[in-house]
Amino acid sequence: MSSKVTRRQFLNYSLMGVGSFMAAGMILPMGRFALDPLFKDAAAGSDIQTSIKVSEITEEPTKVDFTYNQKDAWYESEVTEFAWVYKDGDKLIALSPVCKHLGCTVTWAGDDGNPDKFFCPCHNGLYTKDGNNVPGTPPRGPLDQYEVGDKDGFVTIGKRFENELVK
Repeated sequence: MSSKVTRRQFLNYSLMGVGSFMAAGMILPMGRFALDPLFKDAAAGSDIQTSIKVSEITEEPTKVDFTYNQKDAWYESEVTEFAWVYKDGDKLIALSPVCKHLGCTVTWAGDDGNPDKFFCPCHNGLYTKDGNNVPGTPPRGPLDQYEVGDKDGFVTIGKRFENELVK
């Protein structure tokens, strides 16, 4: 038996090898993308503690700032946002300041004619204290809510979710 490799066999081996590398180059990134959530660490305690004490919160909505780290690809930055927090009896309520119409920032008592409502200056949109949009004004839906809590006497802000106060 001869151990020589013919030209046809050599070409076949070469094409199979190159094809295998090309297939692996396409399949491995897709596999990594599909399995990436398994490799990430679970966020330990996603609630962000603020510098505002729960005892300072009243029935009047208060602006509460919170800061967190955001990672965009290789760039990591510190982001500061805020929520409108108030007490409803013994319960803490936190509302998003982002208008559902165009994403503008709403203010509490920002309109002299409506001192007990959230006001969006973009198109004169109004929201009630519980975040519900006032009929006849531009907003399409209620303000979102944040998970809110109490840790060591300070307000904590969690994930944002759809408003459950007005449903």
